[in-house]
Amino acid sequence: MTSSDTPDQSLPQADTAGALMGRLAEQLGSRASVAAVFGEPVTSGGITVIPVAEIAFGFAGGTGPEAGAADTGQGGGGAGARPRGYIEIKDGTATYKPLRASWADVAVPLAALLAGTVVPLLVRRLAKRRPR
Repeated sequence: MTSSDTPDQSLPQADTAGALMGRLAEQLGSRASVAAVFGEPVTSGGITVIPVAEIAFGFAGGTGPEAGAADTGQGGGGAGARPRGYIEIKDGTATYKPLRASWADVAVPLAALLAGTVVPLLVRRLAKRRPR
């Protein structure tokens, strides 16, 4: 069947929703980039730094008749980005350097100290309870 064989008719609701979703995805996708969040890569002193981010976006939309109006479409969406690290290019070698959470700098040593203090006490108590 060719396009000349089909009568002129309005798009079914599913096609309208699909077109709406396509427009939303295109608009959000064009704005959700590392460069939009952190800027372009920087080169100084023979070292190039390229920011790395986790970018996510979501959207939703729908169509349907409103009271007293023709079929209408509505939609919305959003985007977000989180820094994950950077790529350092130096002397022809690229190295990925992740950004660590600042709480990890405190929590990991504190957990190690706590484990180093509590575990020996627990071992001694369990040894005293064991019948000989």
